[in-house]
Amino acid sequence: MDIPPLAGKIAALSLSALPVSYALNHVSALSHPLGVALMSALILVLLFVAIYSLSHSEISYDPLYAVFAVFAFTSVVDLIISLQEDGYVVGFMEFYTKEGEPYLRTAHGVFICYWDGIVHYLLYLAMAGAICRRKRYRNLGLYWLGSFIMSILVFLPGNILGKYSSEIRPAFFLTIPYMLVPCWAGMRVFNQSQAPTYCTPNMVQEEQRKGLLQRPADLALVIYLALAGFFTLFRGLVVLDCPTDACFVYIYQYEPYLRDPVAYPKVQMLVYMFYVLPFYCLAAYALIFPGCSWLPDWALVFAGAIGQAQFSHMGASLHPRTPFTYRVPEDAWTCFFVCNLLYALGPHLLAYRCLRRPAFFLRPPPPGPLGHHKKQN
Repeated sequence: MDIPPLAGKIAALSLSALPVSYALNHVSALSHPLGVALMSALILVLLFVAIYSLSHSEISYDPLYAVFAVFAFTSVVDLIISLQEDGYVVGFMEFYTKEGEPYLRTAHGVFICYWDGIVHYLLYLAMAGAICRRKRYRNLGLYWLGSFIMSILVFLPGNILGKYSSEIRPAFFLTIPYMLVPCWAGMRVFNQSQAPTYCTPNMVQEEQRKGLLQRPADLALVIYLALAGFFTLFRGLVVLDCPTDACFVYIYQYEPYLRDPVAYPKVQMLVYMFYVLPFYCLAAYALIFPGCSWLPDWALVFAGAIGQAQFSHMGASLHPRTPFTYRVPEDAWTCFFVCNLLYALGPHLLAYRCLRRPAFFLRPPPPGPLGHHKKQN
């Protein structure tokens, strides 16, 4: 997969978030939650107008260019918020975390801002650069789509259900476009043409004739998916207060963060159980039986989703903003890191395998006229 060059115009425009946030932090009118929400909406509208006037040809070619440009700006804002909450910078976004979205000051909020400000930001620049040069960005788009949707699926319900439910301010409703845009963007990304695979019909037939035991890498992935599926189900039962001794020991001695009243870890484990677990089962089926052409795309989506989720979950489990009683005990760090890193790494290996050797997942070619004639004789 070729990585397109980054979009310099969007990078320069997104960095304007630094002086804008610094200036707004010193405006006294932004000490009221409604003022924060209205000013944030106004800035986004002005930003969109500026992007449209500067990049009309790119937006005409692909409207997602405007989406990536606006989101690149918000990614820089999120990076500023995370650096500010960890004490690396001061005087930028205090007004927003106090009067706009105070739940961004939680450990989970800090780490989703880090992910958005680094990983999503680079993805936006790469995808916008691809649009400028009329290149494909389907694979990057699928990875971003999974990561973006996962962050929303956990963060928004966690805000409503957790202990910060009483802290919801008018700025919270600015997240409504964040729920609608991925649906539209996802349809556009999925509808893009796929990159050519350069697999001949003979290569496809030869690869699909191999059994699972003749494909050791796929066998290892199937075993991984089975173990990861069991781990997913187990942690789902843990947050549902399963009364077994194993669940009790795990939640108190290995991952006490799952008991944190902020609700993000509980929502995360339930999302894993109801969405990721079925995918693991279907992915194992696709690795055993050939012709499941849907797996490469969805493997990228879930790799992005699980990468974002595990980064936020692992970071929040150890962050000082998490109360000490809910942090991972020092004597459980090794087990915690090994299990969670493997849980994050496996989907990326699956996506890499699908992209590297896709012949097994392609639909088998129809028999040629000569082969059909021989069968009749």
